Amino acid sequence: MLDKINIENILFLDIETVPEVPAYSELDETKQRLWDAKSNYMQKGELSAEDVYEKAGIMAEFGKIVCISVGFIKNKQDERQLRIKSFYNHDEKALLVEFINLLGNYYNTNRHLLCAHNGKEFDFPYIARRILVNRLNLPGILDIAGKKPWEINHLDTMELWKFGDYKHYTSLALLTHIFDIPTPKDDISGADVSRVYWEENNLERIVTYCEKDVEATVQLFLRYKGEALIPEGHIESV
Repeated sequence: MLDKINIENILFLDIETVPEVPAYSELDETKQRLWDAKSNYMQKGELSAEDVYEKAGIMAEFGKIVCISVGFIKNKQDERQLRIKSFYNHDEKALLVEFINLLGNYYNTNRHLLCAHNGKEFDFPYIARRILVNRLNLPGILDIAGKKPWEINHLDTMELWKFGDYKHYTSLALLTHIFDIPTPKDDISGADVSRVYWEENNLERIVTYCEKDVEATVQLFLRYKGEALIPEGHIESV
């Protein structure tokens, strides 16, 4: 299947999310009660709902997107070029509007696809939910209601690695390692994003981390296809 896909029609992406407010105490009483119930499965041992609030960013009802990084491949003089662009803002609605405009202008036909690592479980539904929460219209490529599975133009590098094994989770970091994909040493991990955002107020650092994941996803997809990686000199942030 992968050999039939024109890689230039794929928009690779990754998102970074954080809790909607810095601390549990800043939620209103209703939202606190709702978080208490939603996070019950996380409260193990002596942990309280407040203790696990730092994980609220993984849930679209209690978090927000602070960065969407995208990558697209172009052939230039018979050589592949990877271009990476990031939409980031403290104002979630503003970055979503920019992202929606990109999809509407350039990724709006049946031949176009979205690709992310664990995208079907996290990135794609999270973006769609936050678009609706912000009272925006879903782009066609994210509006999957009523579509048959083969009509949904979403690729997931984690799902492709499962080969039908529904219980198997493999991180992007592990896959890049076993496929000998060179990746820069990260100074943060996904677990650090909330702290870096709310305590350090360093959104640019999060953007850099997000862009590295997009690059890794693209290179992993190329490994799946049995094709050469894109050299570092042919990767550009625009």
